[in-house]
Amino acid sequence: MWGGRFSERPDELMQAINVSIGFDRRLAAQDILGSKAHAAMLARQGMISRDDEARIQEGLGRIAAEIESGEFPFREAFEDIHMNVEARLTELIGPAAGRLHTARSRNDQVALDLRLWVRDACDRTAAQLRTLQITLLAQAEAHSDALMPGFTHLQPAQPVTFGHHMMAYVEMFGRDAARFADARARMNESPLGSAALAGTAFPIDRQATAKALGFERPMANSLDGVSDRDFALEALSAASICMIHLSRIAEEIVLWTTPQFGFVALSDAFTTGSSIMPQKRNPDAAELVRGKTGRVLGALTSLAVTMKGLPLAYGKDMQEDKEPVFDAFDALELSLKAMAGMVADMKPDTERMAAAAGAGFSTATDLADWLVRKLDLPFREAHHVAGAAVKRAEGLGLGLDELPIEEFQRLEPRITADVYQVLTAKASAASRSSYGGTAPEQVQARIAQWKERLR
Repeated sequence: MWGGRFSERPDELMQAINVSIGFDRRLAAQDILGSKAHAAMLARQGMISRDDEARIQEGLGRIAAEIESGEFPFREAFEDIHMNVEARLTELIGPAAGRLHTARSRNDQVALDLRLWVRDACDRTAAQLRTLQITLLAQAEAHSDALMPGFTHLQPAQPVTFGHHMMAYVEMFGRDAARFADARARMNESPLGSAALAGTAFPIDRQATAKALGFERPMANSLDGVSDRDFALEALSAASICMIHLSRIAEEIVLWTTPQFGFVALSDAFTTGSSIMPQKRNPDAAELVRGKTGRVLGALTSLAVTMKGLPLAYGKDMQEDKEPVFDAFDALELSLKAMAGMVADMKPDTERMAAAAGAGFSTATDLADWLVRKLDLPFREAHHVAGAAVKRAEGLGLGLDELPIEEFQRLEPRITADVYQVLTAKASAASRSSYGGTAPEQVQARIAQWKERLR
């Protein structure tokens, strides 16, 4: 493709390090889409004939069909997806193929292809996030009043409902979807027409190609057009945060399915066994989601390090942008599907969770709050009395709700038997009726809002 300047073939090692068709073939659909839009614009602007455009469009259509059917001859001799498509187009339609690269460079071509691919990936991810949220909503709605312990430091803190816990992840994944939407909006500008780096002297219509490819507008600076990979970094950042959320719920599933917790069970569909221990049921799908988080975080770091020292405009270092992006979104999309499957498959043990909800003196805060409301104690004093009650109950081997009234009155004489009304896990959860709280009516109201939003 550059034989006029070079008289010898590249060394085999140069070929090995330079070739990218092994991974950038994944940009084939985007490459053909961009070429079709470019060819149509060239014809409208009078830079190629309508006959040549027709041959180019027909040839690109045949190439797309060959790729779809698996018959396309990807060849390392042509280095990348752009040159593979152009070489095949030349074989199919002859010299007219050589007109397609008018007013275009591989620099703006690859910037366009990757931007289109990442935009599509953001759309796929948004759809998968919606599916996961709907699945979480179903669990939340079915168990909006099912009690479970809430934890801080992985120690029993206060009773919550399983529905409230599921809704926490609906909120997290909602923010993830918003981040991908924001990233998509910012990346929706076309670099096509930036050419190598300085624009072109040909009378192209960048507005037309941008519109044809679904972009809001062309990028306003040709140097930025070919050198920017912010869109990929931002998408990987959103993917990394999303994977962190997936990893957190995966970790909880791993914990909850242990016999020690026993809060939920997974079926054979999302667990595996052991080659040596017949009793084992391992939550491997959750563990693999947790493990894949490192790959996505690593992809973000990899691309950031690649880009951090590059002067404008294009450097071949940027060939290293694609594999981490592809790998990260492969991992993310598989993880989202797996998590939606696991969440749908989970069978909560509501009796076991309810029993655990009242353990560990989880209603101590409710005792302190009662002392504030009924006896007008300052909260710090109430906190001290409640702490002393916990210490006494612990010494007697009792729960707070089992501590005799006489023991309470030794700590604060004005305490009455009414205090027992707030010392159950059910009463504790029901009392948390502030906006965003765990009270079942609050949970149900938020479920209704999210169902409407995702409809």
